[in-house]
Amino acid sequence: MAVTASEGAGPLNRVLAQAERQVARQLEPVLAEDQLTVDRWRVLDLLADGEGHAMFAVATAIAVPGPSLTKIVDRLVDAALVYRLVDDRDRRRVLAFASSHGLETHARLAPRVAAVENAILETLGADADMLRQLLGQLTGVQDLQPSVEPVA
Repeated sequence: MAVTASEGAGPLNRVLAQAERQVARQLEPVLAEDQLTVDRWRVLDLLADGEGHAMFAVATAIAVPGPSLTKIVDRLVDAALVYRLVDDRDRRRVLAFASSHGLETHARLAPRVAAVENAILETLGADADMLRQLLGQLTGVQDLQPSVEPVA
């Protein structure tokens, strides 16, 4: 049975934050063995496609501000998991790539991360697919305008 906001789940922003933190808590022990945080894993996971990604695109994809991403990538560079190159086509852009060590680390950890995520989704039973679909729709929503004018 689904819990609605009126039944105590709380405002959407709080429920989403609590869900994200719960998933992160489940992933942390798997990632900690390699001194990775959840945000560092998200970057490595994105870069594991073997393509170079512009820093702005990475920040957007993992939903962190640019300065935070710089610190995250700095740590990944220090661990030899990621490297940066100036884009040959646009010298103002910096691209991030997973190193061979980063790809090996990703290949080793990805099945364990997937197992944790699948275990979480299994607790939802038949609702797991619906959750993924709804969250996908929600992340595609841009700049919603409030339906009620703020009180002056």
